Parts: sequence; C-alpha cells; structure tokens
Amino acid sequence: MLVRLLYVSRPAVPLNDETLDAILQASRKANPPLGITGLLCHSDTVFMQVLEGGRETVNRLYARIANDPRHNDVTLLNYQEITERRFSSWTMGHVNISRLNPSILLKYSERPVLDPYALPGHVSMALLEELIATAAIAGR
Repeated sequence: MLVRLLYVSRPAVPLNDETLDAILQASRKANPPLGITGLLCHSDTVFMQVLEGGRETVNRLYARIANDPRHNDVTLLNYQEITERRFSSWTMGHVNISRLNPSILLKYSERPVLDPYALPGHVSMALLEELIATAAIAGR
C-alpha cells in the first residue's frame, strides 16, 4: 500500500549549503532501494518534506526523522493512503523557497514566507503541487 506523508521541522543548527547538499546526497542514494520518492522544501529556518512509498517504509523513515537530533519541532501535517505517486520523478526533489517568486507563497499564506506550522496540511500540499506545475523543483 502506498502512502504520502508531509511533515515540517526546524533545523537544530543553522542550515548551510554544505549541510543541505549532504542531506540531499544521502537521500538520493538511500531512497531508491527503499522505494521512497519525495520533495524537500526549505528556507533558512524550516524544512517541509513529502515522502511517498510503502506504508511501513515511510512510517519507519518518518520515525527516524522525528527522533533525529538534527530536527526540532517535527510536526506531521498530512498523511494519506494513495493510489499513485505524485512525486515519482524525484528520489528527492529540492526547492529553496527563498529563490521562489513571492507571489507563489502569497497565494497560499498571509505573507510571502514559508510557515507550514501556520497552514493546514492540505494547503501545504497544494503549494507543493504548484511547485511541480511551475517546474520550481530541482534535482532528481
């Protein structure tokens, strides 16, 4: 059974390009054998990630992330059983929100900043869907 999980967290230490590259590289290496696909969306202060795959595998990965000391304030935003993947093209896609047109963020929130803690999970998912539609996602 396939599931899609969306969570948000804050990095425990300030995020830099080297740390982000290491996270993406590790994800892109580990995810294919596990059947995990998804997208990492970030700003300087927040991560929002969607994971797709088998229920047990996604649940185990989320539990590991939730207990990882590099993450603070891990919050589940959305979890659903799915019939098909929406992020199947990405072993781990990547979006730096600070490089997006602010109007995309304003469409879904009060201000042009990423704050998934202040949004319903389905609104955050709609933002990610828009990022797919506008080709704002980097990496495969």
